Amino acid sequence: MSVVKDNRDRVHRVLVLTLGLNLVVLSIKLVVGYITGSLSLLADALHSITDSANNVLGLVTNHLATPQPDREHPYGHQKFDAIGALGIAAFLGMACFEIFTSAVERILTPGGKEVQVSPSELWLLLVVLGINIFVAFYERKVGQRLGSSILVADAKHTMSDVWVTILVIAGLIAVWQGRVWHLPQLQWLDVVLAFPVALLVFKSGYEVIGENLPWLVDRMAVAPEAIHAVAMSVPGIINCHDIASRGVVGRQVFIEMHVIVDAPDVATAHKITEEVEARLEARFAPVRVLIHIEPPEYKSDRLTYDAASGQET
Repeated sequence: MSVVKDNRDRVHRVLVLTLGLNLVVLSIKLVVGYITGSLSLLADALHSITDSANNVLGLVTNHLATPQPDREHPYGHQKFDAIGALGIAAFLGMACFEIFTSAVERILTPGGKEVQVSPSELWLLLVVLGINIFVAFYERKVGQRLGSSILVADAKHTMSDVWVTILVIAGLIAVWQGRVWHLPQLQWLDVVLAFPVALLVFKSGYEVIGENLPWLVDRMAVAPEAIHAVAMSVPGIINCHDIASRGVVGRQVFIEMHVIVDAPDVATAHKITEEVEARLEARFAPVRVLIHIEPPEYKSDRLTYDAASGQET
């Protein structure tokens, strides 16, 4: 059985740093949004609130998600990490709903406060954009290196914030120029751009769910044919069947199988199965493998479970 590295201390440091930067971003967006009266910018600030909430959520789940097993959790605690990522998706869904409803309300009740923006406020938003880009790429790079789904999911969320901020800045530049060119119609860009903001937020949440739900529902991690090929490549393996796997490759994989070995004694059989484990580890690490050794009369061509027929295949 391979040992999964516990990188929670490093993940913790990244989350604390990004939390501080996200609070700076949030403060600037709220102040500038209030001063200018921009709906799209206030909606973007709402999106940034979820960034900070996600960091706090990540700190909590990162504390709980130790990969090391204990008596009550013999398979480790890493699903807390995936639960935290799904919490991020829930925040994204709430932000999407709030943005959409605010935009609809502005359309149905026209004649509200006019958006007024100055070049200095636009420069502040460019600083915000730079911070968001740094946070997104930094979190993604570290998350991929450490195998942390909470960092990767949060980076995806922050990247959606980058695109949102770009849209908002573009709209506010148009509104600013509209006042210069005496084109009040450009005021509507602030409302119109709120809708693609909502769609981008929804897309990010959907992707986070797609990446973490398989881990929580124990979906197959590795095709049984691939596991079978690795096992049968080991000298001494006569038959391999009833293969099952769960987890996520690169994070943690659990594999079970039944094998028949050509061995005169238990010690030799054990060496053969250790070689199977070593080759699976080299291919799909980190992995925990459970191998059931069976007598020759148990030989079977049933590779794995077939949900459609309710039989092994």
